[in-house]
Amino acid sequence: MKIESSTKPLGAGAPLVKEAPGHSSSRTITASSDEVQLSALAAQLSASDDEQAFDAVRVSEIKQAISEGRFTINSGAIAERLIASARELVDSRRQA
Repeated sequence: MKIESSTKPLGAGAPLVKEAPGHSSSRTITASSDEVQLSALAAQLSASDDEQAFDAVRVSEIKQAISEGRFTINSGAIAERLIASARELVDSRRQA
């Protein structure tokens, strides 16, 4: 089965807006002077893009410890952080 398109694809340089008949095509286009202001959170997120998402040295150390069999998991610390994260989530939903 062959599916054919009933519309022609637009090229990369195809105009998106056509001129109405009788209008001159010589228009003056001026540069826009719009301004954007970021919120404090957006600025913080933008700044965090520049930072590395993880500590590559620490990851390497953990991999080495795992391969040597000397990596231990502190389940108490994991549980405490999980509970704290859940509390933050619940509190943020209550405030919203």
